[in-house]
Amino acid sequence: MADETNQEVETVAAAAPEGGEREGRRGRGRGGERGGERGERRGRRDDRRGKPEEEQGEELIEKLVHINRVSKTVKGGKRFGFAALVVVGDGKGRVGFGHGKAREVPEAITKATASAKKKMIRVALKEGRTLHHDGKGHFGAGKVNLRSAPAGTGIIAGGPMRAVFESLGVHDVVTKSVGTSNPYNMIRATFAALGEQTSPKSVAQRRGKKVTDLLSRDGHHHSEAQLEAAAAAITE
Repeated sequence: MADETNQEVETVAAAAPEGGEREGRRGRGRGGERGGERGERRGRRDDRRGKPEEEQGEELIEKLVHINRVSKTVKGGKRFGFAALVVVGDGKGRVGFGHGKAREVPEAITKATASAKKKMIRVALKEGRTLHHDGKGHFGAGKVNLRSAPAGTGIIAGGPMRAVFESLGVHDVVTKSVGTSNPYNMIRATFAALGEQTSPKSVAQRRGKKVTDLLSRDGHHHSEAQLEAAAAAITE
């Protein structure tokens, strides 16, 4: 009897570790499944965060205007970095500029591009190729003059201003920069001038008139059919 009892105890003791291992495996399996589910959820959230820019489907034109090496004096010496100025546009009347700093050039360009996308403005274009009227912009010591031009003129502008108009989608424009040649002030002055651009359609809506009424006062004699055709050609 004693031998049989001892055998049963040994059998139970031998079986116990296997049960414990099964339970441990079950626990690990549940934890692994939960960890996997959490990882999938995090992955889905990351995918959702990355989708908005892709879903927009906008093919933006990115122009690198200027890169400057900057330094910061710290206790151990100087710490060098880079500052980038980028202009972004869709080529259809929207444009923006941004500035970014980082230890490496690619990171600075990425920051500047992200900043430019957040600050894009819409500018009304005449026939989708030039400005509706002349304008002036001023920022700091920078002054710019913008003039609309007939078809075939091209973009007559300096480096920083040329990047703005190419990204904006302007094909014919004449510009002149007076004063500083600092690209930051030149671009800010250009955006100040573009911000004052208005179209006949917006002016007519603000004044409660028709576009044909405004076009008939340009000093030239036009027939009603010509005025209506010119008004229909103005989309913005």
